[in-house]
Amino acid sequence: MNRTLACSVVGAAVVALDGTVLTVAQPALQHDLHAQVGQVQWTSTGYLVAVASLLVLAGRLGDRYGHRRVFAVGALGFAAASAGIAVAPGIRTVIALRVLQGVCGALLQPATLGMLRTAYPPDRLATPIAVRTAAIGLAATAGPLVGGALVSSYGWRAVFLLGVPPTLAIGALALASPGRTAPADGLAAEDRPLLPGPSSSPRPASALAALDPFGALLLALTLGLLVQGLDAASRPGGAGGALLACGGAVAAGVAFARQERRVAHPLLPPALLRSAPVVAGLAALLAASAALSGALFVTTYFLQDVQGLDPLGCALRFLPLAVLMILGAPLCPPLQRRFGPRRTATAGAALLTLGVLLLSRLDATAGAVPVGAAAALIGAGFVTLMVTATSVVVHRAPAEHAGVAGGLQQTAMNVGPALGVATATLLLALVPDGGFVPAGGAALPALTLIAALALPAALALPARAVRRGTRPEPAAPGAEGQRCVRS
Repeated sequence: MNRTLACSVVGAAVVALDGTVLTVAQPALQHDLHAQVGQVQWTSTGYLVAVASLLVLAGRLGDRYGHRRVFAVGALGFAAASAGIAVAPGIRTVIALRVLQGVCGALLQPATLGMLRTAYPPDRLATPIAVRTAAIGLAATAGPLVGGALVSSYGWRAVFLLGVPPTLAIGALALASPGRTAPADGLAAEDRPLLPGPSSSPRPASALAALDPFGALLLALTLGLLVQGLDAASRPGGAGGALLACGGAVAAGVAFARQERRVAHPLLPPALLRSAPVVAGLAALLAASAALSGALFVTTYFLQDVQGLDPLGCALRFLPLAVLMILGAPLCPPLQRRFGPRRTATAGAALLTLGVLLLSRLDATAGAVPVGAAAALIGAGFVTLMVTATSVVVHRAPAEHAGVAGGLQQTAMNVGPALGVATATLLLALVPDGGFVPAGGAALPALTLIAALALPAALALPARAVRRGTRPEPAAPGAEGQRCVRS
């Protein structure tokens, strides 16, 4: 279990670190490769689209062939792509390798949760998830500082070399660690039924059909177009492209829903979608991540463009957010055991909403204290809600669908920020007189309402935490995959 936790924590932290250090490296990358701004933006957009569109399929692959195996492939591929970017001769190569890095990141991320779900009993799952969350917070906080030091001393290529040693190490560790392997019929051991019945008969469909490849393609198209549309909406003059992409996402989503109703082995198992705690947890994560990212986007411009702070001074104003995320994560499991997921998550959602509301009242003369107080509330609320909702999503899902649940959790955490930033950008453009001064604009009040949407989702979570010796809620009668499995 210690190896599993180490792989999960390091894998999630490396992906978080990669996302934050790249922002610092982009100007140097553009200058060195003589690239256009639009091309440099695709080093982020291409990665984001690849990750968001493939997370659920990657989780399904982990459920079927083993999370450890899929994790190892993702980690080693991520290391290879990172090394390739570090020696790339031109911007087109960088973009292509960033897309490949996104594909590998999609394989890696759901497996970090799927491995925890299969390695730890439900009553002990909250603590490793909290450790993982604290590591993500630490990596995201350290990213700009580490990236700035590397770019200043060694150039932008050093940023991508930073992730190669840890991903190579955890990939090799995952391959060397004892774990369940997939038998010849393609089903991972944790997916094999233990009781006789219809599910224990030979598989009626091929391994490819059981993965629902057409459904996976439609879902990838839906999420890819949605993220692309939200990303386009966050850029000046991108309204037309955003509408076109979002319209395509709606059409692909309708086709995906029809496909899922027809196939015998849907990509999104009905047993998972019928779980009210899982759906509520995903909704809470989507709203919270949208509010957090949108609020940070607006406030960063306010502090730098209106108040004239440099990037370091801006980062120091947000330091309470990062500190409380790191220190608060280990406190969440005992809070869940003491008060239950519902009350713990509701308190987190309330703190997050209050923090964004306080930011929305700032004027041009706001000092460090009100900004820091709002940041502290946001950090405490977000980490509490994130750890609690993630714990519910992962351990309330059936064990045979742990990878898909992890993929959905990561999808919410990737789509949410794009939604929040796009909403903020659109409202800033619609209210030009308000500019980036929160008290005179509409962006942060709207993001406060988005944060408040996490409250009803949190209230729909289970009242009590899973106790020792208990199991997650059983699947609905007649749902696909209803069988006794090892947990």
